[in-house]
Amino acid sequence: MRNMASALIEHKRINTTLAKAKALRQYIEPLVTKAKTNTTHSRRVVFTYLHNKEAVTELFGPVADAVAERPGGYTRVIRTGFRKSDGAEMAMIEFVDFNEVYEGGKSTGTGGGRSRRRRRGGRGGSSTGAETAATQTKKQTPKSDEEE
Repeated sequence: MRNMASALIEHKRINTTLAKAKALRQYIEPLVTKAKTNTTHSRRVVFTYLHNKEAVTELFGPVADAVAERPGGYTRVIRTGFRKSDGAEMAMIEFVDFNEVYEGGKSTGTGGGRSRRRRRGGRGGSSTGAETAATQTKKQTPKSDEEE
């Protein structure tokens, strides 16, 4: 676990088996929480878990700065398929705040963008088609109530 945790801290993303990734997530989340308070005691506690001075420096530097406002959930485990040789299920574990692909794709909610599309009715197509299908069902419902 020490070596995998040090590799994750230094590289921000590693590929391993799913079982090891889940175990590593439980091992490293408390260490990242400790790194949010930069005191001598917390550095020494983290060093007893990692035994790697470079990893501790990296953890208390850029990693702690990136996760400062996050309340938890610092890592993400993504399943990547099965290994060809023995069929073991593989996964990629990474720090959430260091993935530019996910961060760049999110909308900031400042407006000006398109609204979220939801599927309504049985027809596919544009959102105007979905709105007309919804209004037609509203018009049909009162008529069926009056007939009964």
